[in-house]
Amino acid sequence: MADNLTKEQRTKNMKAIKSQSALENRVTKALWKMGFRFRKNVNLLGKPDIALKKYKIVIFIDSCFWHCCPIHGNMPKSNKEYWEKKLERNKIRDLEVNKFYKEKGWNILRVWEHELKDNFIQSTNLIANFIREHQKDKFSKPI
Repeated sequence: MADNLTKEQRTKNMKAIKSQSALENRVTKALWKMGFRFRKNVNLLGKPDIALKKYKIVIFIDSCFWHCCPIHGNMPKSNKEYWEKKLERNKIRDLEVNKFYKEKGWNILRVWEHELKDNFIQSTNLIANFIREHQKDKFSKPI
């Protein structure tokens, strides 16, 4: 089935998609209350949802749809060719971003949207423990 929108209309719709979700805001508020200080949606490769540059930590909260979750990801039935290409490129980009940060010595964590929805407290604690663990690493290494 062909897309029922013009290229300009589709572009406008795609640009209207917010870079922050309500779920991401809940996570960052919870982490802020725990005492963590960080930047949101930083202008780094892949635009991490949470970044602590001082400790070389980046955290991504991946949407099940946009990042092709193996459990909950689904393929739209209309305009299938477009979506297959688009979502496959997202998966490849995620791998490229992971490789980039690992090669630069950064600590990277990806959390699925469904993990936060299923058990918000446990997932937020996982993120907090990841940050604590890698903050210690920075100070335990000899200069």
